[in-house]
Amino acid sequence: MKHIIFGAVGVLLFSASVIAEKTALVGGRLIDGFGHHPLANSVILVEDGIIRAVGQQGALAVPDDFTVVSTEGMDVLPGLWENHAHLMLNGHADYPHWHEAYADRFADEIMPASALQLLLAGITSTRDLGAPLDASVSLKQAIENGELAGPTVYISGPFIQAEPYPGTEAYRWGVSTEQQAVEKVNTLADAGVDIIKLIDHDKMPLRVAKKVVQQAHARGLKVVGHSHRPDEIRVGIEIGIDNFEHTGLTTAPEYPDDVMALLKERTATGRVAGGPLYWTPTVEGLWNYENTVANPEKLDNTCWHRGLKKDTIADIKQSLSAPGQLDYMQLTPLRKPTLKRKFQQLKDAGVVLLVGTDSGIPTKFHCQSTWNELAVWVEQMSMSPMDTIRAATYWPAVMMGVQDKVGTVSPGKAADIIAVKGDVLRYINLLQDVDMVMKNGTLYKLNGQVREEAIP
Repeated sequence: MKHIIFGAVGVLLFSASVIAEKTALVGGRLIDGFGHHPLANSVILVEDGIIRAVGQQGALAVPDDFTVVSTEGMDVLPGLWENHAHLMLNGHADYPHWHEAYADRFADEIMPASALQLLLAGITSTRDLGAPLDASVSLKQAIENGELAGPTVYISGPFIQAEPYPGTEAYRWGVSTEQQAVEKVNTLADAGVDIIKLIDHDKMPLRVAKKVVQQAHARGLKVVGHSHRPDEIRVGIEIGIDNFEHTGLTTAPEYPDDVMALLKERTATGRVAGGPLYWTPTVEGLWNYENTVANPEKLDNTCWHRGLKKDTIADIKQSLSAPGQLDYMQLTPLRKPTLKRKFQQLKDAGVVLLVGTDSGIPTKFHCQSTWNELAVWVEQMSMSPMDTIRAATYWPAVMMGVQDKVGTVSPGKAADIIAVKGDVLRYINLLQDVDMVMKNGTLYKLNGQVREEAIP
């Protein structure tokens, strides 16, 4: 068998042409996504992008024609999911300027750069919730065809809402009648979206909002809905939304009692109501904003430059020159004290939590957002590391109905696998520097270094 060798200073020593069709990941501790006790000294056999076998050294032999990649001293995990990304955004603080200046760059520069940054951060699957339809479909197809490197992208295309905000019509579609609801959902489904996104559904006539969800479900698509206002949650539960996003835009200290009663009633129905009720709280950007203002060095990390043009990078930097003065964030310090209570309420209600971040909004870069969210859940929100990892691996795959393909490191699944040096169940922050990224059997990052030859 062939071996990939590491030098004493951590430099990878092997031919740049090696992209093995048969790879064995050998030696690391496997956290497979199922939530059970990790498997020490693991062996994972990957052939043609699929996991063929999982076992332990001494029990599962590595065939002679497999190339061995050592994962000794590492924790090995399923590739992470980012469940609430905005690939048409890259952290710029001025939305009106961004949408006017970069709309014609979304498909060719911005979204491909966002996708690549996510992949190199260990994100092998992402839900892109809100972007122009043509650009979304173009990105999805280019990644599927191997023309671009990025996570598997599950797209919503444009938001559906009662009335688009002025200047946002390219990625927000208004719906005011049942006929429009059917037409818009069908247009999105026919274009190949994977999920429907609703916002301001409490401002629609109830029959119209319900028709959006009914038609989405008839087309085999799940529906995510914002939870900015209590009425969005109340209406969302009534019409059958599958996955709520965020924790509200206001400073309300907790969810109202009647909302909690509705959530508990919904989670008690389980499969009868179509499965678990999912929730993506997106808390990290709110929790860490004051830390970013106090120490903005994270904004200078060049990881978010990859794939962007020089003038784009300069424009983003300029927009973030005074992060404490951003209009977008002025209410954030008042919202932070509400987060622990709301997060706990959601846990107590029995919803299934998913890791997602609103990645791409002001100050939030795709190469940082997801691991920051994981860290806040573990360090501040009293979630165990194992449950947090499952919320970023197993449960998103179940929610999207692709658990037979991804979400765990197990035979028959796509070889979407990451590895990090050290004990991630004790130190979740190790995920800020993923050492190995494999997607569909291709190694995009190894020993902490990007394999440039693997990127189209």
